[in-house]
Amino acid sequence: MAEKSTKKVRSSGPGTIGKAYLIAYNTIQTIGWSYMLLQSLSHFLNRGTLDTFWTEIKWTVIIFQNAAVLEIVHSLIGLVPSGVAVVLPQVYSRVFLVCGCLMATESAPVSPGLPICILAWSITEIIRYAYYVLNILNAVPQPLLFLRYSTFLILYPIGITGELMCMYFSLDEVAEKQLLTISMPNAWNAAFNYYYFLIFYMLLYIPIFPVLFGHMLAQRRKMLGKDAKKTK
Repeated sequence: MAEKSTKKVRSSGPGTIGKAYLIAYNTIQTIGWSYMLLQSLSHFLNRGTLDTFWTEIKWTVIIFQNAAVLEIVHSLIGLVPSGVAVVLPQVYSRVFLVCGCLMATESAPVSPGLPICILAWSITEIIRYAYYVLNILNAVPQPLLFLRYSTFLILYPIGITGELMCMYFSLDEVAEKQLLTISMPNAWNAAFNYYYFLIFYMLLYIPIFPVLFGHMLAQRRKMLGKDAKKTK
């Protein structure tokens, strides 16, 4: 009997406090990414340049992108149904770009890939977080459901292209300045070359992208297919 009751509690989702926390978290993220999109559009519409773009959006990106690390925690403790294996690579890739390239180099922030990233990220996250809030409240409108499981078809490849461009633009600087590189000899008797790590990391996109994109396609068939059946 104890096992049955435990399963029921787990399958019912987060409790009242958990739902309140998730609503607050996702609402704040929706507002944050909306502000970031507004900053970006305002910057370029007012004839701002790529050289000053990072200065304009720097702290907004750092705060709201790194806040996504909490989503790994949410998954680990079962606050959300998403598996860690899916959440971890999605969150890590963006946090790594922000902390490992944009904050660590001067060349990545002036890459034409940055506005591409920010545009794709912002639109994706505004839709995603707004969907999460309304889903908890059982009030997701049909257009938002469609956008949640359709915009990734275009925005996901665009975002990844921007990420790779930012990393590519940082390579020469990393190699020249030996950034985040540990050379022998040293007290730890170990070596690490950040330049080669970046190249290896960029190559990882080749096997990982199809897996994550395939997961989203499966989710799209599940959610939109189920909704279509209901309307028949």
